[in-house]
Amino acid sequence: MLDLINVSYDTLIPNNVGLSTDKRVLKALEKWHPGYINWWNDLIPDNFQKSLVYLRTAVSVDPKGWAKFDYVKMPEYRWGILLAPQVEGRTIPCGEHAGQPAWQEVPGEYRNMLKRLIVIQGDTEPASVEQQRFLGRTAPSLYDMRNLFQVNVEEGRHLWAMVYLLHKYFGADGREEADDLLRRQSGSEEAPRMLGAFNEETPDWLSFFMFTYFTDRDGKMQLESLAQSGFDPLSRTCRFMLTEEAHHMFVGETGVGRTIERTCQIMAENGIDDPYDIEKIRSFGVIDLPTIQKKLNLHYTLSLDLFGQEVSTNAANAFNSGIKGRYMESRIDDDHKLTNATYPVWDMVDGQLVRHEVPALTAINMRLRDDYSRDAAGGVGRWNKIIEKAGIAFEMKLPHEAFNRKIGVFANHNFNPEGQLVSGAEFDKGINDWLPNKADGDFIQSLMNPVYEPGKYASWISPPKVGIDNKPGDFEYVKLHMA
Repeated sequence: MLDLINVSYDTLIPNNVGLSTDKRVLKALEKWHPGYINWWNDLIPDNFQKSLVYLRTAVSVDPKGWAKFDYVKMPEYRWGILLAPQVEGRTIPCGEHAGQPAWQEVPGEYRNMLKRLIVIQGDTEPASVEQQRFLGRTAPSLYDMRNLFQVNVEEGRHLWAMVYLLHKYFGADGREEADDLLRRQSGSEEAPRMLGAFNEETPDWLSFFMFTYFTDRDGKMQLESLAQSGFDPLSRTCRFMLTEEAHHMFVGETGVGRTIERTCQIMAENGIDDPYDIEKIRSFGVIDLPTIQKKLNLHYTLSLDLFGQEVSTNAANAFNSGIKGRYMESRIDDDHKLTNATYPVWDMVDGQLVRHEVPALTAINMRLRDDYSRDAAGGVGRWNKIIEKAGIAFEMKLPHEAFNRKIGVFANHNFNPEGQLVSGAEFDKGINDWLPNKADGDFIQSLMNPVYEPGKYASWISPPKVGIDNKPGDFEYVKLHMA
């Protein structure tokens, strides 16, 4: 009987899936491992491979006490393959097979669809690490540097999670897909990552915080949907990945919150009431609130594009087959088959934005995107409480979902952040107020000076309320040994 709670460290690859007795898969993964380490060393946190980082490593999939903290050099981190415990008697939660026993092997008729979903999810994991590889050089504190590296190693582990499924269940073409996950690179002209947002640069720490808040939240929604899968190994893999993903969004939300808090503090100390007195606010070495809003606009809209077309037969097929469910499928009060159900989606009719009802089965992407927007609004509300407490007349807002879109019904149309259709000239005139421009980027970049002394923070960000693993404020989260 396999121990599905605790992680075995008796093979090169820590796991709770019995790899030591699965020689075929173990051999394939051991063959893949050197390529992964080469990728990590070549493309991942630049300059810090020899530093000791206070990282958490999963030692169990039990919700209580699942991780331990210790210093480790990142290339020596033990990336593991971890599945949440199997739920006895689990059935397929949605689609035409709803109520039937969950699949333990890949159903032949859905093999290609399932493989593609795993590959797309797997491709996002190394991409985000590649996007963030230079940020250690400008870390605003050792606390933040440690959080960056924790996100990086866990995204690396999530890549392992998907690679295991490809090797275990998809034979020769699964192995080929796993190799391609290391061949593609974020921003590469020859072999870019599969989804647009994962080819964008992450040039500064405010971008990193926005990315981990908004784009990792897309990851949460996708993982939650895949955790509903009738293919049980994928469901169990994603259930455990969600445990780690929560920390990434915490890093994003608190990072943006601490940036806002510092700006508000500087404004109060210097008697600045007008949040639009940008030059004066910036002269004190903090990021003005309108520029933070512009960064929010950019990252939110890039993340919305990750949900694909509002009406999608691919999404309908994935749901109907039981391969991928909806967000929190078990909490939805319907027949979980959507036989006659409808769902409202946006459309353009005679130059006007209108909502109309379509078969719910084809609107799976739209529903997930709506769930995402509701989820994302929570942190924005908490950021606004910081501003309100400081007595500043400014409110962060999610822009309308039509704004700045490259995919779906809104693509190729000009909308302002309020969702009003505007002319090309009006859009061009307003864009510098809506999205970060080169001058904004240059200013933020000018603040990106590293602070490597324990307990010290850059001028533009406040310290956290609580340390990681309840460590004191001056704890040395990273023991630097730079190349």
